[in-house]
Amino acid sequence: MKTMTHLLASAALVGATAAHATDLEVTHWWTSGGEAAAVAEFAKAFDATGNTWVDGAIAGSGGTARPIIISRILGGDPMGATQLNHGRQAEELIKAGLMTDLTELAEAQGWKDIVNPPSLLDACTLDGRVYCVPVNIHSGQWIWLSHGAFEKVGLDVPADWNEFVAAAPKLEEAGITPLAMGQQGWQQNLAFGTITIAIAGIDAWREVSVERNADTAAGPAYKAVFEAVANARELARNSNVQDWNLATNLVITDQAAGQIMGDWAQGEFQVAGEVAGVDYTCLPGLGVNEVLDTGGDAFYFPVIDDEATKKAQMELASTLISPEVQVAFNLKKGSLPVRGDIDMSSANDCMQKGLSILADGNILPSGDMNLTADTQTQIEDLMAEFWTSDMSAGDAQARYVDIIASAE
Repeated sequence: MKTMTHLLASAALVGATAAHATDLEVTHWWTSGGEAAAVAEFAKAFDATGNTWVDGAIAGSGGTARPIIISRILGGDPMGATQLNHGRQAEELIKAGLMTDLTELAEAQGWKDIVNPPSLLDACTLDGRVYCVPVNIHSGQWIWLSHGAFEKVGLDVPADWNEFVAAAPKLEEAGITPLAMGQQGWQQNLAFGTITIAIAGIDAWREVSVERNADTAAGPAYKAVFEAVANARELARNSNVQDWNLATNLVITDQAAGQIMGDWAQGEFQVAGEVAGVDYTCLPGLGVNEVLDTGGDAFYFPVIDDEATKKAQMELASTLISPEVQVAFNLKKGSLPVRGDIDMSSANDCMQKGLSILADGNILPSGDMNLTADTQTQIEDLMAEFWTSDMSAGDAQARYVDIIASAE
């Protein structure tokens, strides 16, 4: 009865939309091959409602797209819907009354009962009101390994980070770059976070990233982290690409042995015809601490004073979290669905690893949920400098401690 009530209520909210078809501009930064294939599933499903998805893709990373998105909203030229990461990125826009309150739809469709883990919906909630619809779970806690690269040098595919580092000299002798790394701060910061959990452990990470404990950041656990990152920096010295998907392509083409990157890399392997467990291996938590940080993407709907647009926005929000669309999108994206009530048996070997970790509850909140955008930017800038210079591990740690000490 509860489910039927949810369905009837949500139908009342969105059912009239198809009779008044609307063009809805949707901005996002999904432009790589795998990402484009995934976002096409959203567009196809929304178009099937009788409305039209007007694609507003912004080339580049989220760091490039977010300022453009926010500037448009603040400047009075809002899009109908926009991708952001669930977390604190839209906090100021919500407080300014510029984002649509989705609470009525969320309650009608029972999002609290289906979104797993609950922290994803919590990250869309401010002062008890829901302002976004989470669409996937992305984790940065992975390393992707090329079977071909290790076969070329006669080595088994590593089972963890330590074995990977030990294999680096032989890879370099064969002209293979051990670690692919795009030259952008967010990628280098992602690798830093992943290495942190593998080297310092979950408790130390939580003390720094969640509790903002600068003493822990200055301590021996993080000293070991910065030394490990300095070592990783050397392994990536010959990785001269900018974008993350170009770094992934180095692994796909066996020019590089591995890449620390989020699970969205799976989309690129899939587009290239690579098979998980056959052509490449994925190690969650670098094979050391098998844990997922539950970041990901969500869609927000800027306030627009037009009834047809408002109805189309609700229709899109409902579509994005529907069972069929959750399966179709996430299989293409390489991410995990936000719904805990759908069949993902067709997922590949790597996604099954992620689903198993999620089911076991070995999860952490992402940095976007804990730290402000300003703090995140400061850390990304530090990592960009650290990875591309000869800055010592000690100097980088000292600057990181200062950032954590002043974090809000």
